[in-house]
Amino acid sequence: MSQVLGRTWRAVVRETRTGRAALRATPRRTVIAEATASLLVAAIGLLPLLAVHPDRPLPAVLEGCWAALLVPVRRRWPVLAVLGTAPLLVGHNVWTLVAIPLIVLSATRDITPSRRAWRAVLVTGALALSLAALAGVREAPTLLLELAGRVVSVLLLLVLPALSGTLLGRRRPLVRLLRERNAYLEQARSLTAAAARMEERARIAGEMHDLLGHRLSLISVHAGALEITAARQAPPLAGQAELLRTTAGSAMNELREILDVLRSEELTTQSPEGNRGTREDIAELVAESRKAGVTVELTWAGPDTPDAGPRTRQAVHRVVREALTNVLKHAAGAPTLVEVRHADGRIEVSVTNEAPRVTGHPLAGNQSGLAGLDERVRLLGGSFVAGLVPKGGFRVAARLPSVPAGTVAFPEQADPTSPPAALLPVGSPRSGAPSPDAVHAEVYAPLSAEALTWPRLLGAGCVAALVVLPTVIFLVVFLAIAVLRPTGN
Repeated sequence: MSQVLGRTWRAVVRETRTGRAALRATPRRTVIAEATASLLVAAIGLLPLLAVHPDRPLPAVLEGCWAALLVPVRRRWPVLAVLGTAPLLVGHNVWTLVAIPLIVLSATRDITPSRRAWRAVLVTGALALSLAALAGVREAPTLLLELAGRVVSVLLLLVLPALSGTLLGRRRPLVRLLRERNAYLEQARSLTAAAARMEERARIAGEMHDLLGHRLSLISVHAGALEITAARQAPPLAGQAELLRTTAGSAMNELREILDVLRSEELTTQSPEGNRGTREDIAELVAESRKAGVTVELTWAGPDTPDAGPRTRQAVHRVVREALTNVLKHAAGAPTLVEVRHADGRIEVSVTNEAPRVTGHPLAGNQSGLAGLDERVRLLGGSFVAGLVPKGGFRVAARLPSVPAGTVAFPEQADPTSPPAALLPVGSPRSGAPSPDAVHAEVYAPLSAEALTWPRLLGAGCVAALVVLPTVIFLVVFLAIAVLRPTGN
């Protein structure tokens, strides 16, 4: 006997230590939820006793506390929680009947295999009927009627919730399998798309190298020969020939940079374009434009941009270069002002030119460069505006975050540097550029892995709800009778 008691005591101590470790490992949110559920069950089982006095108050209070205790027990010992509902089925506190279906449903959902859960339900039902028979021996004439009522209670409060819980428990492995399969398919789709994208980018890079590299090399060689000849025979033209040669060399370097970007996933600070968008880089662009005949000035407010994101600095470089190129093509000789402001985690850049003083024949264009700038800036979470100014000039302005967020944002178009009210945004009828809606493709959020499992979860939930619907109706009617019976007396 002493050995049995010793083994039992050691098992209890071991289980207590295991339970404490499990409690420490349980997330705080789960602990709070379980404590709240226990307090709610205790309130449901005890507070109505103050208004509707039972025949035996002490057992009724003990049953309410027992029901509250079964709530946390069902998580670690679900079989014991199901067995513990037997006294509640034959008790004197009718309000604890509300907690029985919830405890049984939640506990049987965690019991595997399902036959183990049904064995626990069978034992609990037999125990409840046995307790009811023992309690009704003194009233033999009504014993059969009492047992019939207990059988109905066991069926509605124990068997049907257990059936609902086992249905939900069987769905769990299937849902887990479907979720893993969905994750695998999504990953395979992403890898396939990435491989196809890299293959297409490599093909484009090869085509650009083959088609443009040879032409630019020829231009550079002939420009070098022209520079030597001009230095001997026409010294005034030597500067223009030198500009042609250096421009061809710069174009060749930029072509190599673009090919490197196409062959890689993303622009990094170690790439050749890592120093783009700094104050020195913008000053070089302004100096090159001056050599080409553009009267341009640069004003820079705030610190330099070496700590800004490489994509942001690349966008600043592209905005200034595209704007100065447009000035050279469409407004040759017009005074131009390049303004850059760097403060409060944002970079504001604008290029404004006056109306051309000499009427010429500007080169034709479709404003695809401005549309590309608009798309580039908005993908970084910034805003872009380009249009006419009241006195006949043109202005290109962009506002960019120093470090763009990881998510793609499409903010509303805003005026980055408070331009005049007459400034026409890209996409207006007078500007002739495509609207942002026509430039940007519609972007949809990726589908969650739950997209294919939610229908099954919904189906399981509907079946479980239909199974326990008679239980809910029975509880409502039974509690209504319990409340109205003292009033009727």
